[in-house]
Amino acid sequence: MRELIGAARPVAHRFAGAALCGGLAFGSGVALMGTSGYLISRAALRPEVVALAVAITAVRAFSLSRAAFRYAERLVSHDASFRLLRELRVRWFRRLEPLVPAGLPGARSGDLLSGFVADVEAVQHLYLRGFGPPVVALVVGAGTVAATAWLLPAAGLWLALGLLPAALLLPAAAAALTRAAASRRAEGRAARNAETVELLHGAPDLVAFDRVDDQLGRIGAADAVLARIARRDARTAGFTSGSVTLLTAATTLAVLVAGLHAVHRGALPGVLLAALALAAAAAFEAVRPLPEAARDLLTAHGAAARLGALTARPAPAADPPRPLPAPRGDLLRVRGVRARYAAGSPWILDGVDLDLRPGDRVALLGPSGAGKSTLAHLLVRFRDPDEGRVTFDGHDLRDHAQDDVRRAICLVDQHAHLFATTIRANVALAKPDAEESEIVGALRRARVWDWIAGLPDGLDTHVGEHGVRVSGGQRQRIALARAFLSGARLLVLDEPTAHLDPATARDLLTDVLGDPSGPGILLITHAPPPPGAVDRVLHLRSGRLHEPGA
Repeated sequence: MRELIGAARPVAHRFAGAALCGGLAFGSGVALMGTSGYLISRAALRPEVVALAVAITAVRAFSLSRAAFRYAERLVSHDASFRLLRELRVRWFRRLEPLVPAGLPGARSGDLLSGFVADVEAVQHLYLRGFGPPVVALVVGAGTVAATAWLLPAAGLWLALGLLPAALLLPAAAAALTRAAASRRAEGRAARNAETVELLHGAPDLVAFDRVDDQLGRIGAADAVLARIARRDARTAGFTSGSVTLLTAATTLAVLVAGLHAVHRGALPGVLLAALALAAAAAFEAVRPLPEAARDLLTAHGAAARLGALTARPAPAADPPRPLPAPRGDLLRVRGVRARYAAGSPWILDGVDLDLRPGDRVALLGPSGAGKSTLAHLLVRFRDPDEGRVTFDGHDLRDHAQDDVRRAICLVDQHAHLFATTIRANVALAKPDAEESEIVGALRRARVWDWIAGLPDGLDTHVGEHGVRVSGGQRQRIALARAFLSGARLLVLDEPTAHLDPATARDLLTDVLGDPSGPGILLITHAPPPPGAVDRVLHLRSGRLHEPGA
């Protein structure tokens, strides 16, 4: 909570302004009701119109000021909220971003996306709905009690006795009734969204194996949990709203009875009786939002706790305080590298040594789970080794900024992602200012240009979300073209021929590996490359590299 409060400091003055405008709006409402009661009572005595001029002017002024201050409060508070939401999104995403490439154990994509977005948006309500209403209620309630007590002490006492439970007990009760449901609501919403994403992404397989109804049943079960929580929230909201209404009525009646006794004794002018009663009723409008504010505070606290738990994991790679200039050397050297997923787990890499220079062609073979992708992630600093060093021209990669490392060493993952835009934009991602001739040349090297040239829209063909409008092999070749365009001195190709037929895979590897003047290439594959295509073939077994015949 301290961190969240600190995050709002740049816009704290805006929230303070919003609270001030809200207090003035509620205060104008109370003054309007009180002045209106006095005006009606005074007018009933049929005085000269001049005697009512001040009251009439005050009613007009308070009605206009209430609307103006309410508009200003909405304008300033929403401006502050949107500014803060932008800051919070950037802040939390920057914490999440370095954790994702190495993988978040146990996180489902739908759960992660929906939960992360919902929690960030819930946190921003902490300031607008959690902190603002109590401050406004305190100021308006205390001011109304003071003004009422100045006119009639007994009426002020009754008003204070009515406002206190509405401002303290009802919010506490609302928080207690929704405390358990708050965490279940977030979990249930995340589960429903995750199951919905599973349904959308896995629809072909679900239809093929006649399991659509099972998946819909899981979505329905998650939605039923949310429905039960929503009904409980509605009952709680109804209880608190009805309780505030009863307290308003009871307090107004008590103030009215106390005023009648005072009028009867001559201690209070009769024209002020309606003003006291109506002002007392209007004061409860300031405390009416407090139960909901208590629930919002509870929700924001839970969201902040989940965000903290998600992003509190140590980043698998972090930039040094003073990074070295971008690497300009040619020799990438891996020495004694060891890596594992968690402390106490088996070593995935256990003493790996490797050298790679521009022009080198090295194939890395090994069964699934041997650690080939882990080694690739180490080379581009998606994570750092637990032991050993990876150096570029003698400098440890951990002494360079991650972005600088990835400009020199480019990874093409076996599950390369295509964005929902054109082929041109997907390839130019590596070099936004690239000329069309450069893009075409990269596509030619990836053996995909002939197919693109035959499309009606050519480079401006949209590939669809996740590249659904192209085949798996075409998607992989477009990703390869992106790597060629990057100008990186070393390329790490993780299963680049996945989804390709044998003839195309052979031709692609021949093209990719056949230029000795190009970047150094580490080819990660399950199948041996074509004879003579690489300089060295290494096998990764038991966490170590072995060269046949060495």
